[in-house]
Amino acid sequence: MGIHMEHQDLHIVFVGAGVIGGSVAGWLAPHVPDLWVLGHGKTTAAMKERGITLFRADQPARRENVRVRVIGDLGEVPRVDVCVLAVKNYDLEAAAQTLAQSLGDSPIIVSMANGISNQRILPRHFSKVIYCVVNYNGWMEAPGVIGYQKKGPLVVGTLDGALPSELRRIAALFDRGVKTEISPDIQSATHCKIVINLINSITTLIGYPNSPLSDLPLFQKVVGGLMAEGVGILRTAGFRESRLGGMPSWKILELSSRIPPWLSRPLFQHNLKKLVISSMAQDVLQRKGTRTELESINGRIVELADQHGLAAPYNRAVYALCQREFGKPAFVPLDLRDVWQEVDSP
Repeated sequence: MGIHMEHQDLHIVFVGAGVIGGSVAGWLAPHVPDLWVLGHGKTTAAMKERGITLFRADQPARRENVRVRVIGDLGEVPRVDVCVLAVKNYDLEAAAQTLAQSLGDSPIIVSMANGISNQRILPRHFSKVIYCVVNYNGWMEAPGVIGYQKKGPLVVGTLDGALPSELRRIAALFDRGVKTEISPDIQSATHCKIVINLINSITTLIGYPNSPLSDLPLFQKVVGGLMAEGVGILRTAGFRESRLGGMPSWKILELSSRIPPWLSRPLFQHNLKKLVISSMAQDVLQRKGTRTELESINGRIVELADQHGLAAPYNRAVYALCQREFGKPAFVPLDLRDVWQEVDSP
């Protein structure tokens, strides 16, 4: 159930007009009168001219257009009470420095980045930080046109139970436009999402879903190995399971790697149909970039494995392969069987 409470409207600015920032801003804008989107480039220019267009993956013809106020400078806003940082981890330090110089430490910061890099960066600049785990995938079809798998939910929380009143207020604000829940253990929720995101690395490596799978059973084996290892690492590290927006349970993820593959294949194929191009694939395949969230996702799992003396052969092999391949100036997706040779090598 969503969270509802009476409160004065806050002035909220979204920094970052990509898939996540754009979609959440679009969902909130009709319900939050004092909302702005800060950005530059083709996407923000399109949003300024035509608004944000949103559509679900299973209903591509049913599109919602939302007008938003797009700004190029924070000085265009009378005041900033809440700043939503919807930038990737590799841009977060620079964005935090710029915001701290412009706004000081007065606003509440809501971070929508994957992983825990934001937990290391943002407290150096701000004292009021709320972390948001985003439980849906989306993509930019064209500037200002965003497709999404499903609408939310968002899970918000703070470290060590800090800022209880601010957290309730932010959750109520966001819940106006998209289902938003408060987590009492945002660390566990964050790490559970990291495990689910492990699939992004392997789909990016092989170019899926833009390219067909060469071997479905092998793909199931690799994905199952990555996630089951990830769950085991989180258990050993002391994190607890958080059921995030219909994500598969830990029990299912672990069981699927142990039972005969044909038994779990119907469920695997059902979930496979829900996959859309990941943010990692968008960075590498669409934007032809070499900067990704690999370190925030796969790197974090390997880091935890190192801390607890765990082997993690699937995750180590895929992580090393991604580091090598994504760093190339002209990355070309690999055949799944070539990836398996790396994973299966002693």
